[in-house]
Amino acid sequence: MFGKMGDMMGKMQEMKQKSEEVKKKLETVSVSGLAEDGQVTAISTGNRKITSIQISEELLADGDKERIEDLTIVAINRALEKAEKVSEAEMAGVAKGILPGF
Repeated sequence: MFGKMGDMMGKMQEMKQKSEEVKKKLETVSVSGLAEDGQVTAISTGNRKITSIQISEELLADGDKERIEDLTIVAINRALEKAEKVSEAEMAGVAKGILPGF
């Protein structure tokens, strides 16, 4: 009984270590979310941190503040959704490798 408990504790420690490695890796991954055919682009790390917002000169020249704000929100949300999917896939890979059938 204690052998299985010790094995499980070892697996949990390994999973924690692998999770930390994945988090570091996700900092180097960039995903983008686009709105209005790329007039607004949001860039995020795989850890869901927005690193850049790009707004086209054409949209800025339009001067419609509310539209720019709305499109920026759309682009950010799309980038964060992609980042979430990348993060979930990476973490699932860790769990599957350590705890098959989990």
